[in-house]
Amino acid sequence: MPAELGGSQISSLLEALPGIASVLRSPVADALVRAIRAAVGIGDFSAEDAEELVRYAVRRGLIGPDEGDRVLADAQAALTAKGKVVRSPKPKAAPSKSGKKKRSRR
Repeated sequence: MPAELGGSQISSLLEALPGIASVLRSPVADALVRAIRAAVGIGDFSAEDAEELVRYAVRRGLIGPDEGDRVLADAQAALTAKGKVVRSPKPKAAPSKSGKKKRSRR
């Protein structure tokens, strides 16, 4: 039976194994970090980052799907106006029976 890791054990693992944090890190965490950096003017924020954050907010019930669509449309319009390349949103994957989305490794 696999044992669960506590917070201190995870911290120790992250310190001991360089590079493991990038494998375990959530796409939402990456998008949040880029949003913060962009907000203070030291980084870029992409349409993909906006999509990731909106999908997270909708999944968690923080915002409704209609509001999420409006926010994404506003974000894409603003990014296009700034001359950023905006790709069309990726098709949404159908949720699995367990309700969990598989994460891809980079």
